[in-house]
Amino acid sequence: MQVRVGFGFDVHQLKADHPFYLGGILIPHTHGAFGHSDADVLLHVICDALLGAANLRDIGHQFPDTDPSLKGIDSKILLAKTFDLVKSKGFHLGNIDCTICLQKPKINPFIPEMKEVIARILECETGQVSIKATTTEKLGYVGREEGVSAYCVCLIQS
Repeated sequence: MQVRVGFGFDVHQLKADHPFYLGGILIPHTHGAFGHSDADVLLHVICDALLGAANLRDIGHQFPDTDPSLKGIDSKILLAKTFDLVKSKGFHLGNIDCTICLQKPKINPFIPEMKEVIARILECETGQVSIKATTTEKLGYVGREEGVSAYCVCLIQS
């Protein structure tokens, strides 16, 4: 059995009156993440962690923001395609552990639904998906509510 670890980091700018997708669900808020796709920072870091663990480079390489067919794409589709790539190399998910850095809104009430969405895509149990959230104590771009960032580590096995 081969065991591999991957790491992902992503950041997106927050803009007023823009939809805020996080963990595959729409979060009610006055600001939303902005990007080429739906800018779901959590799903993007999971993609990067999985791709890194499987030695498949990163989300920008696999799904470039220069590709007009990906404009506004649902990041759940990107995660499913990423997982297909990982499975094609003979791997399955061990677990993921994610941290979202966000001043507002509080996302704790949404974490169970996010875990369900992600577990369904990654063909695993919700117990294999850990999602945590923190603020930056009003420091930096996250603290000023200008952006959201996330981190993820994953373990894959063959």
